Amino acid sequence: MKSITVFCGSSFGSHDIYKEQTFLLGKTLARQDIQLVYGGSETGLMGTVANGVLSENGKVIGVLPQFLQTKEIAHKNLTELIIVETMHERKTKMNELCDGVIVLPGGYGTLEEFFEMITWAQLGLHKKPIGILNIDGFYDDLINLVQTMVDKGFLKQANKDMVLISENIDDLLDQMRNYEAPTVGKWISKEEI
Repeated sequence: MKSITVFCGSSFGSHDIYKEQTFLLGKTLARQDIQLVYGGSETGLMGTVANGVLSENGKVIGVLPQFLQTKEIAHKNLTELIIVETMHERKTKMNELCDGVIVLPGGYGTLEEFFEMITWAQLGLHKKPIGILNIDGFYDDLINLVQTMVDKGFLKQANKDMVLISENIDDLLDQMRNYEAPTVGKWISKEEI
């Protein structure tokens, strides 16, 4: 993997471990010569992951919608900052620039970005690995909800298994390197699985 998109919060959250692990992820990406693509802000965990990469002289591409330049405050030390018009253009550009996605703690925006990327994968629009770095069990309830979707017949197990999950950065990156997209899609019958 040459480039990973990271989706995460523009806030720090209520526990220091979120910031610590986010900075460590950035450092790890740079040490493994993996370019970071992210939302372009200097605030919260977004700025933290970028700063982690930059602290190891890694490459960072930010993608920021014009209207958020004053709200999220564009990071001034990036390798490249791409300004787009809309949120949808932002996600599209981030998808174009990456080989995989990692999701860190965040709020509505982070979840929306995660679900759009995993939906695109489910529909076969890309075959990139999508990982959740489940820092301090932050995503435990979401993981349980996704299992409920499988149990209640709204999601196939093969599509659930498309989401790679770990609390450990190196383990998650290893899973992503070894990922093979499933051959089953959303509309394959249960008998064909």
